[in-house]
Amino acid sequence: MTFDRLSRRHLLLGAAGLTAVSSLSACGRAEAPVDESGRVRLRLASGGTVTAAHGGFYQAIATGAYERRGLNVEILTEAAGADVPALLAASAVELAIGADSFAPLRLIADRAPVKAVAAFLQKDPVVLMARPNQPLETLSALRDRPILMSSADQAGFWNWLRTRFELATDQARIGTAEDNLAAFRDDPKAVLVGRLTAGDPAMIAREAGFTPRVLIPADDGYPSYGGLVLAPNAFARDNARALRDFIAASVEGWRDYVHGDGSKGDALIRRANPDLNQRLLNAVRDSLRTEAVVDGGDAALYGLGTMTPDRWQAFAEQTEIAYPSVPDWREAFTTQYLPGRG
Repeated sequence: MTFDRLSRRHLLLGAAGLTAVSSLSACGRAEAPVDESGRVRLRLASGGTVTAAHGGFYQAIATGAYERRGLNVEILTEAAGADVPALLAASAVELAIGADSFAPLRLIADRAPVKAVAAFLQKDPVVLMARPNQPLETLSALRDRPILMSSADQAGFWNWLRTRFELATDQARIGTAEDNLAAFRDDPKAVLVGRLTAGDPAMIAREAGFTPRVLIPADDGYPSYGGLVLAPNAFARDNARALRDFIAASVEGWRDYVHGDGSKGDALIRRANPDLNQRLLNAVRDSLRTEAVVDGGDAALYGLGTMTPDRWQAFAEQTEIAYPSVPDWREAFTTQYLPGRG
C-alpha cells in the first residue's frame, strides 16, 4: 500500500514540526489496533523508496514470521522526505524506518518523543563512487573533487564527510539523480554519492559504461547505523510485547533474507518498487553478505538489530553541526525491546 489515501490527512497537519511534536508529546495510552483475527496491527512507514534496505521486513511478511507472533504488519511506502513525525503523530503508522542515525537525533533535537529501538544495518549503506582509474584509496583523497549528491545527503551525510576530512563547502554539488549521473559521466574527477542497498554501483556500471571504484565510508570511520526502527515512546511503553515480537520477527526476516532464500522478500520488494529487477536485488544481497552489512559490527557480538552507546555517542559528537540544537544522544535510542533485553 502507498500513502496516497493518507496524503490528505497528512496535509491537514499543516507545516508539521511543532504540530507533530505536540501531538506525540500528548499524554494518554497508545495501544496498537487489533484486526478481526485478534492480531496486533502494526503499520510501518518505509521512510522512502523501497529498496533492499527493507529486505528483512518484507521477508518476515512473506515467510509468516510476523503472523506466527500474532502480528499483522503492513509496510506503507511513501516518497523520500516524508514527514515521519507527522505520520506518527497522526496515527497513520505505528512505526517507521529511519535511513540513518541522523533520523532519531533530529527528532530528539526537535523534542519529538521518538526513539530508535533496533538497527538492522550495522553499516550505513552510503557509498562514494569514482572513476576506476582515480587514486581514491581512502576518503582523505576527496579534497578538491566535486562531490555529487542529493539534497538529503547535503543535509545529512555531507555534514559528517566535510567535517571529518576538512572538505570545502563548495565541493558539494546538489542535483537530481539524472543530473548527477550526467555530471559524473562528464567529469573524470567527480565523486558520486549513492547507496549500496539501492544497487547504485551496479546501476552506474550499466549507465555510465564503466565499473566505478567504490568507497564505503562505514569502513573509514562513519559510525551511522542504517535500517533503524523508530517508535514513539508512548507506543513502545503501551505495546512492549508487540514491539518485542516485531523486532524478534524482523531479526528472523533479516537473517533469512541475507543468508537464506530471499526470493519471497524480493517478490514483495519488486511489487512495491517495480524499477528494481531481480538481478540487481541478487547483487545487492550478495553485497550485504560480503560486506557484513546486517550481521557485522555490533551485531556479530550482540545479535541482529543491536545498538551500542559508544556508536551513538561517536555519531552525535561527529555530526553536531547538523542539528539546530545539540541533541542528547542518550535519548535517541533504547535497546530494551531487543531479543533478550528488557
